[in-house]
Amino acid sequence: MSLLENFTEDLLEQAVIEILQEMDYEYVFGPEIGHGGEYPERNDYREVILNQRLRDALFTLNRHLPEDALEDAYRQIISFNSPSLHENNKQFHKLLVEGIDVSFHQDGQIKTEKAMVLDFNQPERNSFVVVNQFTIIEKEERRPDVLIFVNGLPLVVIELKSASDENVGIEQAYNQIQTYKNDIPSLFRYNAFSIISDGINAKAGTITSNEERFMNWRTVDGINIEPLDVPQYEVAIRGMLDKKRLVDIIQNFILFQESKEAIHDENGNKIGDNKTIIKIMAAYHQYFAVKKAVESTKQATAKQGDRKIGVVWHTQGSGKSYSMVFYTASLVNELNNPTIVVITDRNDLDEQLYTTFAKSEDILRQTPKQAHIRKLTEEQKKQQAKDQSKELNG
Repeated sequence: MSLLENFTEDLLEQAVIEILQEMDYEYVFGPEIGHGGEYPERNDYREVILNQRLRDALFTLNRHLPEDALEDAYRQIISFNSPSLHENNKQFHKLLVEGIDVSFHQDGQIKTEKAMVLDFNQPERNSFVVVNQFTIIEKEERRPDVLIFVNGLPLVVIELKSASDENVGIEQAYNQIQTYKNDIPSLFRYNAFSIISDGINAKAGTITSNEERFMNWRTVDGINIEPLDVPQYEVAIRGMLDKKRLVDIIQNFILFQESKEAIHDENGNKIGDNKTIIKIMAAYHQYFAVKKAVESTKQATAKQGDRKIGVVWHTQGSGKSYSMVFYTASLVNELNNPTIVVITDRNDLDEQLYTTFAKSEDILRQTPKQAHIRKLTEEQKKQQAKDQSKELNG
C-alpha cells in the first residue's frame, strides 16, 4: 500500500494546518469559536467574519481616528449594496487595498481620512489565523476545509480532496468552491483567492477563475522550481501564504477588469449591456518577474544608479501585458507615482496593450492616457523650449 493510499482528506487538512503553524499562523478549531462553542467568536452560523478580531485590528491600525469613525469603517466592511457577488467582491477589495473613507468632527470641522484594514508596510502587525471545520449556514449549510483569516476577515479558502480516493481529484475541489459560491456567497464577498489540492496537485485562482485559470504556484523563493516529488500543496502554501507575501499579493498583484456585451431583443435591437467582471491574480512567474524588475528599477534609478534596468523575457501567451500592469502598479507605490511611458512596435499591439491598461485603472490608481510618439515628441520639445525660456529670463 502506497503512502498516498493512506493520505486521507483529514490527514491532508492536518498537514496544511501544521505548515501554517510553522509559518507562525495562529490555529483555531472552527467548532470551538462557533455559536455555542467553548470560545465563541460568532453570534450565529451566518456570520463569516470574526467580528471582535476585525474591530481590534481597526483600532490597532487607526489609533488616530475617533471611535465613531472606526464604527463607520466597520459598517462599510459588512455592508454590500449590489446583488452581484463579483461586484461586491470588487467593492471590498478596493476598501481592503486603498482603505476606507471615514468622516468625523474635529475642532469644529468635518474631516475625512482613510481607515486602513490591513497594514501592508508592517505585515506582522496583522492577525493571521488558520481555521478548519468552520460551519456556515446561508442558502445551505456548508463547511469549508480550511480558511485563512487576516484581521478577522476570511481572505483565503483552501479546499482539499483525498489523494487516497482515485475517484476524487482536484477537479472535485474546484467544483466544491463553485458550490460554496452559490450556497454561502457571503464568504466570497471577502475572498482574495482560493487554493485547491488533492494532495498531489495544488492550484490557486480567484472568484471568477474557471478551472483552466486555476494555476500552479511552483516555487517558494522565486529562484528554485520545486521538484515534482515535493508536495505541491506545500509549495503553494509556503509560496503564497507567507505573511509578507500574502499581503503583497493582495495589494499589488490582484486586479479587476470589466467588459460589456450588448444585449439585444428578439428583433435585434440593443436593449442594454451585460457587464462582466473578471478578477485576475498574478501567476507565480509574473509575481517573481515583477518583484525582480521593481528591485532592479529602484537600484538603476537611485542617485548612483546606472539607469540600466534590464529585460524581462516571456514566452507567447504567458501574460506579458498583465505583467506590465502589475509592474507599473508596483512602481506607482514604490517610486512615488512616477510617469511611465509604454512603447510598442506594432499598432495592433499598441491598441491591445492600451486596452489592458485602461481596464486596469483601479490597481494603477489613475486613468492611463494613449499618446502617439510623434505628438509626444512635439510636446516634449515645446516643454523644453518653455523651460529654456524660463532659464534665460530668470
